[in-house]
Amino acid sequence: MREKKFGNQDTRETSRELTEAERKRLSRFEDLSAKMTEQGYRRTELTVSIVKANIFAVVLLIPLLVIGFGLLLLVNRDGLGGFDEAARQPASLLLFVLIFIVLIVVHEGIHGVSWAVFTERHFRDIEFGFMKQYLTPYCTCGVPLSRGQYIFGALMPFLLLGVLPMAAGILLGSVSVLIMGIIMADSAAGDLMIVRNILRYKSDAAEVVYIDHPTQAGGVIFER
Repeated sequence: MREKKFGNQDTRETSRELTEAERKRLSRFEDLSAKMTEQGYRRTELTVSIVKANIFAVVLLIPLLVIGFGLLLLVNRDGLGGFDEAARQPASLLLFVLIFIVLIVVHEGIHGVSWAVFTERHFRDIEFGFMKQYLTPYCTCGVPLSRGQYIFGALMPFLLLGVLPMAAGILLGSVSVLIMGIIMADSAAGDLMIVRNILRYKSDAAEVVYIDHPTQAGGVIFER
């Protein structure tokens, strides 16, 4: 059987120039990693490539469009509602773009809130950053989480900003709400890749914890 490969293999991303805040965050993470290794934990990278995540987003967009508009037409056979009248105004495109930018920030905030509920110091264990090379904001949790907790925090933006608006757009007969939901669901492509890696990774260790990587997309598993 072919061995599964985990961890970001793109050296352009793993060796990118870090900000001062990222260097400090990475130093704290490596100190924690060293302590856990001394305690007998084995470390495995479950990070993903931003470039591959962007490629996956392009692929994911196709089924999202097919499913979304297929259900929209199926549910609204008598015609779409009047919810999209405002979308025909000249300023609607600009408003749509502004909403998208705001929701990208909210996306990272949802990660933070979802993980913070499980940590001892709550939001003091959460930090935010921005990969300027890839125009990608990110949220990271600096303390260990269980498998379920990590997956919960990783998936919440996809569900709240993607799936929920898609369902609302379909039920309301609103093309604009549906499209925003599709875009936000597609924006979570990297999160879905991270969750896929977690689910693919099988461990029979007695103790398994997950720590979000401080400067890359994805996390690191520690097991003993």
